[in-house]
Amino acid sequence: MTRYLVTGGAGFIGTHLCDILVSRGDQIVVFDDLSTSNSEPDARFEFVRGSILNRRLLEKLVKKSDHVINLAAAVGVLNILEHPLDSLVRNISGTHEVLKACLKYSKPVFIASSSEIYGKNNSIPLSEESDRILGSPLLSRWSYSEAKAVDESLAIFYHREQNLEVRIARFFNTVGPGQLGKYGMVLPRLVKQALRDEPLTIYGDGLQTRCFAHVKDVVRAIVLIIDSPFTVGEVFNIGNDRQITILELAKKIVELTNSKSKIEFFPYSEAYPKGFEDMLRRVPDTSKIYKMLGWSPSIELEQIIRDVVSFQSKKT
Repeated sequence: MTRYLVTGGAGFIGTHLCDILVSRGDQIVVFDDLSTSNSEPDARFEFVRGSILNRRLLEKLVKKSDHVINLAAAVGVLNILEHPLDSLVRNISGTHEVLKACLKYSKPVFIASSSEIYGKNNSIPLSEESDRILGSPLLSRWSYSEAKAVDESLAIFYHREQNLEVRIARFFNTVGPGQLGKYGMVLPRLVKQALRDEPLTIYGDGLQTRCFAHVKDVVRAIVLIIDSPFTVGEVFNIGNDRQITILELAKKIVELTNSKSKIEFFPYSEAYPKGFEDMLRRVPDTSKIYKMLGWSPSIELEQIIRDVVSFQSKKT
């Protein structure tokens, strides 16, 4: 039995990951401040409420663990635009505290990163070695990308200089049951509107494309990464490379929900605060994780939408 400390474990991805770990007999301690979570985890997990910026509490939990999975972060484009300073501090300082604690007690650590790393790079597909292309640092839109880049650099150099056992994964548009739509996540927001027969709001022209991966596929990849001795010091893309425009996504949601909703278009300025920039596309190259671990996404977009609809239907 392995004792995992999962920071941010009460969040969307964390909850699904803890389900897998506990089902195979591992012991789970969830450490979360519940800032972007619905509720505390169930009784199968030990739960500690608090911030990873609380060094004393964090070190106490790390010391008692066998392995640390750091999912704690400020998430969602809208949330980051509205609270850029808090997001930067939490993402950079928080990750650094986790790394220092893991080094102090010689604990292996998994660091969750993001496709936001790539910024406005529209190359297809994006590999782990692809360049980062960002807008002005004066635009809060790119603060999350900058923070995650610093997180990755800190982790890599802790590994190279201090021999800390580090693994890193970049998530691309992870979706599924349990995800909240209030932080700018497009799929749960559109599903919620469709179930209420409200207009489906699309920002811009709707021709921007996205690739959606089911959270069950994503957590399966995380488990493979943390279990393998060959992934130490490596970075992996986790996502689906099948693109769909936001307009096509909205139409598919209307079809699958038998909704009476119409589609309405709005300028970005009506949805996001000043400082927002969008990307035309962001497509992952997942050949590295496939070659090393045999992982590829298995759940199609239609099933992803159905699972989100099923979850939302219970809450509507």
